[in-house]
Amino acid sequence: MILTRDHAPAPALKAGRASKIARELASAAEQAGLDFEVPAELEASQPPEARGLARDAVRLMVSHYTDDRIVHARFRDVPNFLAPGDVLVINTSGTMKAALAVRRADGTPQELHVSTQLPDGRWVVELRQVAGGGSEAVYTAAAGETVALPAGATALLQAPYTRLDDGRVRLWIARLALPEPLLGYLDHYGFPIRYGYVSAPWPASYYQTTYVTEVGSAEMPSAGRAFTPEVITRLVARGITVAPLLLHTGVASPEAYEPPYDEFYRVPAATARLVNSAREAGRRIVAVGTTVVRALESAVDGSGAVQAREGWTDLVITPGRGLRTVNGLLTGFHEPRASHLSMLAALTGYDHLRPAYAEALRQRYLWHEFGDLHLILP
Repeated sequence: MILTRDHAPAPALKAGRASKIARELASAAEQAGLDFEVPAELEASQPPEARGLARDAVRLMVSHYTDDRIVHARFRDVPNFLAPGDVLVINTSGTMKAALAVRRADGTPQELHVSTQLPDGRWVVELRQVAGGGSEAVYTAAAGETVALPAGATALLQAPYTRLDDGRVRLWIARLALPEPLLGYLDHYGFPIRYGYVSAPWPASYYQTTYVTEVGSAEMPSAGRAFTPEVITRLVARGITVAPLLLHTGVASPEAYEPPYDEFYRVPAATARLVNSAREAGRRIVAVGTTVVRALESAVDGSGAVQAREGWTDLVITPGRGLRTVNGLLTGFHEPRASHLSMLAALTGYDHLRPAYAEALRQRYLWHEFGDLHLILP
């Protein structure tokens, strides 16, 4: 289902659908045998720059799902794995300073993470308790509660956005009352969202890709972080087309098997034409990040052609649904119970993901937004 600016599902329907999808994702993951553990030392705790590396010097694992071949390289080598005529689709959304220090009605200090704007102007938000250098989800909020934000601003929690199967609520639909437009307010009072595996606060610039056109993501579309102007120049010189689209990501802290939720996207007409032409010519279409896959698949019509389109998408991509737009993907390494793995399996099948992830663990690739990357090709 594709949501327009004027329509969004009722919270109760959203909650019921989320629970159903979560059960389906859990069942698929268990059958796939991908319930692995990521050792703490493989969680990237610092940006590569803080580890003495350039952005494009992170490691790159290239896996081919047609024959299960795996190659190890550095990200700056990525042009060598693509061919003239290939189309690389990027997400140009920039990252907000989406975390705020707040106080609950009883005076408890917490964090509020601003996630996703809904069609009616309200926002999906998440309350988090500061813990161990990061934060953990809070489930004690109630509808009607007003949370105090910096500079006299408030967030009124109006309704659950989703409920977990046990009835707990992590995400809320909130009405924000701010003294200035949101992006300016976050620039003044916010800071980048940080989880416990990141060892220290880092400047907002570490959470931006080099090709941002419009800020709006709660967290960085991190598959594109390693691109530098030099790498993009080499790609273009090699005859590889770089095509932009936009999807503003929400918070990336779901419960196990919790499906992704509504996110705003925009696929320009020029990008739709480039993708369709490449597909007709039998060229590879490589998405930079799962956000790009979600946007393209949300814009595809009944014939398999991508249309220029914008709106809110609640699309969840599974092997049963399949993919119609891309045959390659550049992405990070995902947690074993993340819904992203279901999307990857729609491209490669679980029989490829099992040995690929086993190899990533053996070779000690780094996970998360400051970690290494995985290029998946036919």
